[in-house]
Amino acid sequence: MDQEQSHDPGRRQLLAAALLPGLERMLQPLSKKPDSYTEWFDAIHLDDGNRCRQLLERGFDPNTIEPERFDTGLILSVRKKSWRVFAALLSARGIELDARSRNGDTALMIAAFNGEVAAANRLIDKGAEINRPGWTALHYAAASGSLPITRKLLEHAAYIDAESPNKTTPLMMAARAGHEKVVVLLLEEGADVLLKNELGLDAIDFAKSQERIAIVRILERWQTKARSSPTKAETGESSVKSAPDDREADVGQELGIPTPPEQSSTERQQ
Repeated sequence: MDQEQSHDPGRRQLLAAALLPGLERMLQPLSKKPDSYTEWFDAIHLDDGNRCRQLLERGFDPNTIEPERFDTGLILSVRKKSWRVFAALLSARGIELDARSRNGDTALMIAAFNGEVAAANRLIDKGAEINRPGWTALHYAAASGSLPITRKLLEHAAYIDAESPNKTTPLMMAARAGHEKVVVLLLEEGADVLLKNELGLDAIDFAKSQERIAIVRILERWQTKARSSPTKAETGESSVKSAPDDREADVGQELGIPTPPEQSSTERQQ
């Protein structure tokens, strides 16, 4: 009888159910804890500023990069809108404001592209790099239509006719995206309306590619004024060539517009 009970599956299940909770509690201290690297990026995703500060106090490098985009914590905090972490990192010793992700974007460029005015202002006031070869924060601010960030960058000596790798300027970006106020601001601050990129396209071509009729008219007035101005006569009339008539219909694919900062089309629409 006792032998039959010892082999009873039901009794064994009841015994296991009674013992397992206690066994789990005993083994819990032995379970593997997350390493500092995992804790750091988890804290950024959760916007846990206090946890980030604790890790920094223990000597964690604030400029550690994650493997997907090579984002530093500062870049990732702007990308994920983790503003408590962002504030902690801005005051961290040794923080690299101008660290670049895999595609070359900086924290300031991402803030400009996403129209994050407060973050952009704090980065600029902290001394983040504004002018650099290639794509700049001003290109991204113009593309996103952020008038406050565009103005702030210009106030801090952003080069108004900065050229992308294919010589696209902020004015061209704003014209294509349909940001009339940014277009007007750039023109009033001295943007060269006669410039063309390597594909022979000027700001009017960019605006026409997206049927930005109101902006086309504004730019045409400024081009007429620029061509008639004595100070623009030489550079405007002699060096600017006419755009070819047999240009491909899908101008948008020719413009060389990047996908900053490595977002999908779904992310950019949100």
